[in-house]
Amino acid sequence: MLTVLWFIIIGAVIGALARLIVPGRNPIGILLTILVGIAGAILGGVIANSLGAGQFVALVFAIIIAALGVALLTAAYRGGGSKGWRGWTTHRR
Repeated sequence: MLTVLWFIIIGAVIGALARLIVPGRNPIGILLTILVGIAGAILGGVIANSLGAGQFVALVFAIIIAALGVALLTAAYRGGGSKGWRGWTTHRR
């Protein structure tokens, strides 16, 4: 149970740092930010471990990956694609 709490805390911190890196207003919520931060922490840790790098490099990778995730979700949520995040469920007139 303590491990899950640790992942949530680290995910929140990394997600918050990622949101600070991505310019502009981010329309994604705090829960999605935490989930992106957790995913970034896991992927960054795996990549740094496979390269034999230290914890600082893992943290840098985690923040970069989370920032990319926040940027992609922000663009998708705003309608960065041809139809946007919700374009397949809404009908525009």
